[in-house]
Amino acid sequence: MSLALDDLPRDPDWLLQQLQQVAEVAATERSRNIALEIERDTAMAERDAVRAERNAAQAEIEKLRLLIRQLQRGRFGRRSEKLDPDQLQLGLEDLEQAAAAAEAAQDGMAARDGTPRAPRVRRRNLGALPAHLPRIELLLDVEDKSCPCCGGTLHVIGESREEMLDIVPAQLRVKVIRRPRYACRACEEAVVQAPAPERPITGGMATEALLAHVLVAKYGDFLPLYRQAAIFARQGIDLDRSTLCDWVGRACWWLEPLWRQLRRHVMGSTRIFADDSVPRTCRRKEVWC
Repeated sequence: MSLALDDLPRDPDWLLQQLQQVAEVAATERSRNIALEIERDTAMAERDAVRAERNAAQAEIEKLRLLIRQLQRGRFGRRSEKLDPDQLQLGLEDLEQAAAAAEAAQDGMAARDGTPRAPRVRRRNLGALPAHLPRIELLLDVEDKSCPCCGGTLHVIGESREEMLDIVPAQLRVKVIRRPRYACRACEEAVVQAPAPERPITGGMATEALLAHVLVAKYGDFLPLYRQAAIFARQGIDLDRSTLCDWVGRACWWLEPLWRQLRRHVMGSTRIFADDSVPRTCRRKEVWC
């Protein structure tokens, strides 16, 4: 198809009018495309919201079904078929985590779209945090303390205060004991040095704090020694399980007088109330750890 340039009109006003019409048509099409994109994004957001609500509802349904099965087994099932309470708690934790993940996805979409969400009743710890915990204050202040209306100087009328529970991860460190040696320049015979402090384990590198940490983790938190060795390995400390066993055995020897005193005090009572449930352990290579 050939374009005859000689046949085109030479009127500038007519050409400008045609150009304006083309620009109006292009602007109309652009507006229509933008509107279609907005409708598409809105529909996708609504679809994602419905999907997230469905997932949360499904997680809640599974949680209720699990509770119903547990109640049925506890009431009508045989002893061998009854559900273990620990296993039930693990299942409930997974379901609650799935529901929390779905709620977080909904909150993220609502924050991105700018649509407010109805407040939900959350099961959480209410009230102030314990007073014995140290407080680290973070002050967030405005940079410009002049009035945005008149330019005058602002003065403090109050403050907002919120508390969040934080944790400082355990940090391994090396305790270096330095003992300078001194000599006499006059006689050149005497050498004086402070005596070395006693160690809880003779020739060992574990301090009292490290031994206490290992004992509490093993007997208080039921954390086997081979798992503790893996935790130390993640921080670059290669400790064999046999080394930890030696530490625990020697630390128990140091604690034997305290155990005898506690036993004498407990046995001297008229009544003793105790929990006889046995903590679960795991078998690793046919050796109880």
